[in-house]
Amino acid sequence: MSGGSASEGSGFAVLPERTAALVERARADRDAADGRFEAAKSIAERLGAHPIRGADADPATDPPAGVAFGFWTPDLVDAGVSVEDVRLELFTPLSDDENGDDQRGEATIDPGRDDLREVAFRVDRLPVERDGEFHWVAVEGIPVGTRDRLGALYQLAYRTPDGDDEWETVRDPLAYSVPFGAFAPAEAYDWPRLDATRPDRDHFASLGTGDEALPTTEDDGLPRIDPATSMLEIHPGTSTERGSLAALAERFEAIGEKLRAGDPLAPHERNYVGYDAVQLMPVEPLTQAYGRQWYWRPGGVDSETPDGGLDRERDAERVTVGVERPDQTNWGYDVVVSAFSAANPAILETGRPDELVDLIAACHAMPDPIRVVFDVALGHADEAAAELLPDPFFEGPGMYGLHLDYRQPVVRAILLELQRRKANFGADGIRIDGAQDFTYHDEETGEQVHDDAFLAEMDRMTHEVAGTEFRPWMIYEDGRPWPREDWELASTYRTLIDRHPHAFQWSPVTFAHNKPALLTFWVTKWWRMREVGEMGSQWITGVANHDTLRRGSQVEVTDDWSGALINPYLADSPPETIREAYDSPAALVWFHVAMPGVPMDFLHANYRAPWGFVRDTDPTWNVKVVAEEAPWIDWHVPEGAYGERAAFPRLKELGFETRAELKEFVTTLAALIDATDYDLDLIAELLSVKGTPLAEGGRGDAASSDALAATDLRAFSFAWSADVAEYLVLDRWEDDQGDARTAFDRRVREFRQARPWLRRDVDPSRGEAFGYRHPTEGTVVYQALRRDPDGDEALLVACNVEGTPVELSPTNVLDDLGVTAERDGGGDPDGALDWAVALAAPDANAAVGDDAGPVTLETADAVVWRADRDD
Repeated sequence: MSGGSASEGSGFAVLPERTAALVERARADRDAADGRFEAAKSIAERLGAHPIRGADADPATDPPAGVAFGFWTPDLVDAGVSVEDVRLELFTPLSDDENGDDQRGEATIDPGRDDLREVAFRVDRLPVERDGEFHWVAVEGIPVGTRDRLGALYQLAYRTPDGDDEWETVRDPLAYSVPFGAFAPAEAYDWPRLDATRPDRDHFASLGTGDEALPTTEDDGLPRIDPATSMLEIHPGTSTERGSLAALAERFEAIGEKLRAGDPLAPHERNYVGYDAVQLMPVEPLTQAYGRQWYWRPGGVDSETPDGGLDRERDAERVTVGVERPDQTNWGYDVVVSAFSAANPAILETGRPDELVDLIAACHAMPDPIRVVFDVALGHADEAAAELLPDPFFEGPGMYGLHLDYRQPVVRAILLELQRRKANFGADGIRIDGAQDFTYHDEETGEQVHDDAFLAEMDRMTHEVAGTEFRPWMIYEDGRPWPREDWELASTYRTLIDRHPHAFQWSPVTFAHNKPALLTFWVTKWWRMREVGEMGSQWITGVANHDTLRRGSQVEVTDDWSGALINPYLADSPPETIREAYDSPAALVWFHVAMPGVPMDFLHANYRAPWGFVRDTDPTWNVKVVAEEAPWIDWHVPEGAYGERAAFPRLKELGFETRAELKEFVTTLAALIDATDYDLDLIAELLSVKGTPLAEGGRGDAASSDALAATDLRAFSFAWSADVAEYLVLDRWEDDQGDARTAFDRRVREFRQARPWLRRDVDPSRGEAFGYRHPTEGTVVYQALRRDPDGDEALLVACNVEGTPVELSPTNVLDDLGVTAERDGGGDPDGALDWAVALAAPDANAAVGDDAGPVTLETADAVVWRADRDD
């Protein structure tokens, strides 16, 4: 061991034997492995910070004796950094007395506080051991984080070899907790304790036993969780006023208690039920906007550098650090990959990763357990990731920032380990975002090649939660050959299903380019809908999700609606139209009753609440992103809504007093961005000449003149993001939930839940059929006949998806489907069955239990008739 082994006064000491064992284990892995990748997979499991306990210790009750640390540091080795110039840097919150009366200490510091304040830390720097490209050290006496306590924070610090006595840091990309963001030191967290004390241990212990909380299928000796029947996508940050995982967990707990007690649900609570899976939009730590989002400031709150105020020539020191819980507005896809294994602290109101486990446990504790699916976005990295990860992580620039090098053996292993650690929070399913983006450069052809071998590694990953090993339900979003120009025509959406027969993919009608608010959407998409019916049993279906609703909100709206071919039958205004389009009875019934696969709804669409793209983490491109959202105002801000006192306060403070002023400014901004090739200085100059509320003094006391600058445009973009994010919060729309609509939506979803056989492909050999009425004569009516495989039940579906009102009866529908002359297994013509209404849209002139008389369906209405085979 190089250098000293203890830090005076701290109680920390390097454990030489444990450290040597870490080094020897890594060497043994390399010697035994068949290739560098196999060795790296084993080594990656020990990278990061891991509490040390004896073999007989109970992690639920016994504190660890120390912590083992491991880092992959190829850049340090390549630069010739001496191991004597590398230190493990530990930040330990001081006690109350040492902090002073107005500060918090180890037992009381609250990582969930969202105010910027100063906290005293003791900093200790300990030597490490080098083994090739890795650094290892085991240390005793380190306080580890738990649900109730902030643990020591850690990173590597090293002196650069250029002779200038400059120091750099290495963050831990495999951290379990980053309470102050990915750009701050990670927290040594007691993960084994969290896993050992999670409240849903029985859920996982039951997997593969035959008495399971969730059904599984054996996969190479391990249980793999079976697919859901239907699923709900949720954006945690805007689902509640508090914007936290804890608040979302409380929502599910409250609903679960009502269901168990048989109490009625409030209309807004119905939006959450009738599903056996929820998919969370990404919950990973995010990139940060430089100069605006530093949540860790050594030297105090006024420090302008992330590592200022430190004297790294000393083995120990006392420092004051400005800290706050990250406050960010984002969909969740702007990841830096580093600390992907942790939960995003911006949605942890306690600053504790336990919140993610608590949310999962709340879903598992529902009367009918709900699977939790994680959205894994490892197909790209934000450009700021270059500050946090070694150079070998990156192949070069990519469409969304930096393109990861999936072929580099250690990178490949670490990415898989990041997936494993994140899923070990308790995910029952994994959705791979943008699977078509996992590519590598083929030097012979000069083309990007899909790394399907890596996707297969992701599929084979074994997860372990509460002592149970299993494999999750796998879902891929894969639109290859996207971004080729003909991708929408050429994509089969089945490539990975064919490779992995248990896997699911997003269907062709679920991708972002589907816009059901446009006229003729349903008839022109029939060729894809036909594919869903014929071979969609392993597709995620539905037209409402975070992507489709955002893209639909980017369609330009003209005063007379002439420019966008908006469906005039849905409603009388764009806001009413888009709400109806993404949450219509017709679409709901079609996907939940008529079509195979797993229908997925979006919680914001269920609420009929506004939704849009929000991001405050990118000062370079945020102005352009906001300008692209200009039509959003027409779609989601009805006349009068902007003027409400609580709405859009930051934009009003900047001078935009009316909706019209805001719309004109953003529309002009979008046009100037196109005309100037995104030259912000020139755009600011042109806007100043034109005159806008922002240029005319709406910038407050800081404005020294009416002339705008690029910084003013950036400030506008961040004000937009913050105000829109608040406007999207679902609690704001709680009182707008209609009783009849939410009750009907719930009945449809529960209808699907009671009939999991509907996930099967429509099978003509069993007398099933689907189609749309010909000729359309101004109305597109989707129709289907589905039959229970046991022959006990038949369902007849009619959905007026767009067009004028139409009157239908079972006889009409069966005749249109061409099945009236066919006979079922019992020998009775379908037309002779005793059909009765099973589901009817709230505005349809029919009620459950009505006989087979004619039903009039307005646009977006639907009806389902049901017949028992023994009637």
